[in-house]
Amino acid sequence: MEILELRLLTKNIIETERFYRDTMGLKKEHQTEKSLCLNIGSSKLIFELIDTEQTPKYHFAFNIPINKIDEAINWTSKRTNLIEVGDKNFVADFENWNAKAIYFYDNNHNILEFISRVDLNNFDNRKFSIDTILNINEVGIVTEEPLKIAREIIKKTNTNFFPKGPKREDFVVVGSDNGLFVISNPKRNWYPTQQKGEKQPVKAKIRVAENIFELQFN
Repeated sequence: MEILELRLLTKNIIETERFYRDTMGLKKEHQTEKSLCLNIGSSKLIFELIDTEQTPKYHFAFNIPINKIDEAINWTSKRTNLIEVGDKNFVADFENWNAKAIYFYDNNHNILEFISRVDLNNFDNRKFSIDTILNINEVGIVTEEPLKIAREIIKKTNTNFFPKGPKREDFVVVGSDNGLFVISNPKRNWYPTQQKGEKQPVKAKIRVAENIFELQFN
């Protein structure tokens, strides 16, 4: 599974554009008063404006080459604060997933993640930069019934449960190393923070084998 396009909500397009363009250096494809489209590797990240007092909050991840986690730490820490995963430690080591990740917030307090997945074998000799980020790799979906939503995704798209991930009533993962839906109930915190998952609208365009699907949640 590949995430080709991810649509999320923001209550401030201007500040969101400043963070992703000026702080992170993403290339802007187009922008209107009510939407912002950014290119990141083979994926598009789109924010749509919503009139609300509360800022919608999400969790999503970008895939980076397997040999670039240390460079990503240095690159990111020059632009924003990293989130600790332990005492003065910023790298989460997911042994079951054969992956390592670092975390940080954007202007909306979304939890962003750079993740390197060893089994993708995507070594890159270039210096880490915005151009070495490969794609959107994960998005969190918050629902009261994670397993039900997971089964609906699988039935519609012919993908499957992630074999390395959990498969529980409150937390389940669908997809592959190339792209994942991380599905949680709203009672759980998004690792490595104390921020609980929020049920927010999410739209995603994905590719499974040669087929493209457009999905909408919440």
